Amino acid sequence: MRILAIDYGIKRTGIAVTDEMQMIAFGLTTIPSETAIAFLKDYFSKEKVERIIVGEPRQMDGTPSQSAEIINAFVAKFKEAFPEMQVERVDERFTSKMAFQTMIDSGLKKKQRQNKALVDEIAATILLQDYLQYKK
Repeated sequence: MRILAIDYGIKRTGIAVTDEMQMIAFGLTTIPSETAIAFLKDYFSKEKVERIIVGEPRQMDGTPSQSAEIINAFVAKFKEAFPEMQVERVDERFTSKMAFQTMIDSGLKKKQRQNKALVDEIAATILLQDYLQYKK
């Protein structure tokens, strides 16, 4: 079974998933946030997912960030739609910055680095890969 990570945002949501052995995380897609539940219903009908990981936005001092309220509302809707699915929250500080740095390090041109959807997908992948490393 897979683990799926969600980097939920106001406009876009980055999604990453593991292989079935839960060893490798890879970016799946970025979707409009308002379509997240419908997208996940469709995905769960095709793939076996054990749990989801949702980023928990925090300030440097550990307090919730401005977007925490929006993400908490999404998590509540998710739990209502998928009551049997395990949900884990993980600290997502720096994932967007790390995603952007990954894009630079991989040689993407400036125009490509401005693709915010790609940043969100990479951020979800980093979130999931960090979770897998921590779980070991």
